[in-house]
Amino acid sequence: MLTDLGRLDSMDIACATEIGKVMELCDQKGIGKVIRVIPDPSKDIGLSILSHFHYKHRPKIIICENMDDLARLFSRQGFE
Repeated sequence: MLTDLGRLDSMDIACATEIGKVMELCDQKGIGKVIRVIPDPSKDIGLSILSHFHYKHRPKIIICENMDDLARLFSRQGFE
């Protein structure tokens, strides 16, 4: 799953429940990799905490600061 949060400035705490539900649905479907594009990695703290509670199968989580970093990552690793 690719999530581009490049334009996100803030997120209301009230959306945590819905994000958790989406994580659980993805986990039930067998998600193996989560890629987050977040320009400021310190803003990933909430998502990382939610991940621990809602992904029972612990998918690999990759954080990129921008789409260029993501493109370089895929050019080196491929779409595994």
